[in-house]
Amino acid sequence: MNEPNKPRFTPVILPADLDVKRGTGQAFQGSIPTDQQFREPRGEADDEIDLLQLFGVLWRGKWIIMLCSLLAMTLGGYYAFEVAVPKYSATARLALQARDQQVVDLESVMSGVSTEQAAINTELEVIRSRGLLERLATELNLVEDPEFNTSLRTSSPYSLGEVVKRFAAWLSITLPEDPPPSGEEIQNNVVDNLREALGVSSQRNTYLFDIRATTESPARSAEIANKLAAIYLDDQIRIKFEATEYAINWLSKRVTDLEVDLKKEEDAIKDLRADTELVSLEALEALNLRSKDVRERLAIAQANVVTSQMRAERMAALATTRDVDAILAEVEDSVLIGLANETKAGDLNANIRFFARFDELVEREASNTNRMVLQRNALQASNVVLLENLDAQNADLSQLNQLVREADATRVLYETFLTRLKETSVQIGLQQADSRILSRAIPSKLVEPRKSLILALSLVLGGMLGIGIVLLRQYLHDGIRTAEELELLTGQTIIGQIPKMPIRRRNSLVNYLKDKPTSAGAEAIRNLRTSVLLSNIDNPPKIIMSTSSIPGEGKTTQAIALTHNLSGLDKKVLLIEGDIRRRTLSQYIPQTPPGNLVSVLTGDQSLGEAIISDDRLNADVLMGAKSNVNAADLFSSDKFHDFVENVRNIYDFVIIDTPPVLVVPDARIIAHHCDAVIYSVNWDRTGKSVVTDGLRQFSSVGVKVTGLVLSQIEARRMKRYGYGGKYGSYAQYGRGYYDA
Repeated sequence: MNEPNKPRFTPVILPADLDVKRGTGQAFQGSIPTDQQFREPRGEADDEIDLLQLFGVLWRGKWIIMLCSLLAMTLGGYYAFEVAVPKYSATARLALQARDQQVVDLESVMSGVSTEQAAINTELEVIRSRGLLERLATELNLVEDPEFNTSLRTSSPYSLGEVVKRFAAWLSITLPEDPPPSGEEIQNNVVDNLREALGVSSQRNTYLFDIRATTESPARSAEIANKLAAIYLDDQIRIKFEATEYAINWLSKRVTDLEVDLKKEEDAIKDLRADTELVSLEALEALNLRSKDVRERLAIAQANVVTSQMRAERMAALATTRDVDAILAEVEDSVLIGLANETKAGDLNANIRFFARFDELVEREASNTNRMVLQRNALQASNVVLLENLDAQNADLSQLNQLVREADATRVLYETFLTRLKETSVQIGLQQADSRILSRAIPSKLVEPRKSLILALSLVLGGMLGIGIVLLRQYLHDGIRTAEELELLTGQTIIGQIPKMPIRRRNSLVNYLKDKPTSAGAEAIRNLRTSVLLSNIDNPPKIIMSTSSIPGEGKTTQAIALTHNLSGLDKKVLLIEGDIRRRTLSQYIPQTPPGNLVSVLTGDQSLGEAIISDDRLNADVLMGAKSNVNAADLFSSDKFHDFVENVRNIYDFVIIDTPPVLVVPDARIIAHHCDAVIYSVNWDRTGKSVVTDGLRQFSSVGVKVTGLVLSQIEARRMKRYGYGGKYGSYAQYGRGYYDA
């Protein structure tokens, strides 16, 4: 096979920590990633949602989303057209009487419904009250309707209860029978179902009520709505009648009681007036004036008595002194004055007559004093009588006034209640409901199920379920689909992307590579060869190792293909089967080997005696063989070291196919004798943690991995995932460059 003049490189994304330029041989001389680099967070930008990437994920899962949507819509259609019970709605409209149209004003006894929102809401609850619904169920005999009385329904053979019964019968288990429901339980069940079938609402900014009934029959719905409206209006009138009758009974009793009380109070007034001497209020006023006059006279008489007594005492004292001048100074009497003058003239008889006259005046003064005392005492007695009489009259008047006031108050209440009683008696014949039926319910159209809405919601929910499944699959997916993803995960250089070889049997691989030298797989191996050889321009690698994390990642296929490609450069190439435990190389090269790697290392055979010279591969092959010696110990021996150095001198390139690094330690031991380590990762299958664990195994022993290869890429699936345009080697447009 002729090698092109200018090698073609596979697109490679370089790590950020390599200070190199693309296209140079130093692109693969980066440092070995540490354990921390495998788990290093990729920055805050990774926490942001990439809408294009999200759309790509959803687009790749479009068939799942469409399938879930169609399945959900099918289930929704089956429910809407086959399972769901059709229901019909009918609405009766009532108008609240906002104005009071009563003939007689009886605000304290009966009042219309308030038009406040709270009152309107209360009326809505009254319509849906249990009492009205019980009346409705009774009048329409809904107990005999299976739609409302669930005990009359026939159980579906697919219901949970019937399935349990059949299963129990199959197991010969006797289940306890449910006791039949009581009449009260049936009634409550009917009312509950009726309440669920009814809807009551008020129109915004109006006094209109809508009573809506939804049942399986359009006629039944209209009948229930109209009947409930009639029962509600009848209930309003009934409540008003009951309130009016209660008011009449209460007023009648109160009027009777007040009439009796008024009669008693009027009789008490008559008895009081008959028993008292009080004629009128004017007579009481005259008596009061008389008492005042007596009190004034009594005060004057008392003063006169005191004055008279004092003068009598002074005159009595002067009578003992016989002092004419003192007597004349006290008593102004013309007779005494004349007799005193005669006495001073020397008339002795005049002196005798003077004192005789003075004694007469003293007796007269004492008599006058006694008379005044008698008058005072008489006035005092009269005043006491008048005061007692006045007090008695005042007490009688107060009692009379109290009785009159009580009688007047009782009379006012009696007349008021009597008037209310007459008004209420008239009102009982004028009662009407606070609402009226504005429009009766008529059989209406189908309202349930809303088939178009169910189908639309089913489609949407199915799409959401599909999206959830796609996103969940993406979240749970642990495989690697792009070189960029692998590079970001490991921090290692991606030196190749190998498609899955289109062969059915492993022994067809060499023939495919030979017959299809320009196929996508052959070109990918050629790019891998170029990347490996240019990984160290100053000292190109000769001993090349192919390994992977776990079995089945294409490392053996890759080793054979790379051997075939290198031999095409007219180079002497040796392919060694380093996986002596599993030994799968014989499935690709079915020739019977004359010897094996173990016999060469033990010295039983020479290298020339043990190898196979494959004409199709155009290279030498050294097969592996099972050994009693542990493989790890065998590869750690000096014999293996000497063997590697020997073949290094004999061949231009030596390709060693090693076991997976996570299974046995052989690969880590062999890597110390190799110039380049190619690490294969199975596309979309190998888990991310598996890859990082495998690379960590090499890092732990100081082995530098030359580069990673994304192997066994399926072009058709890659395009389905939306990566075909980005990795053009396996995209649709690559057909013009590669053979099928």
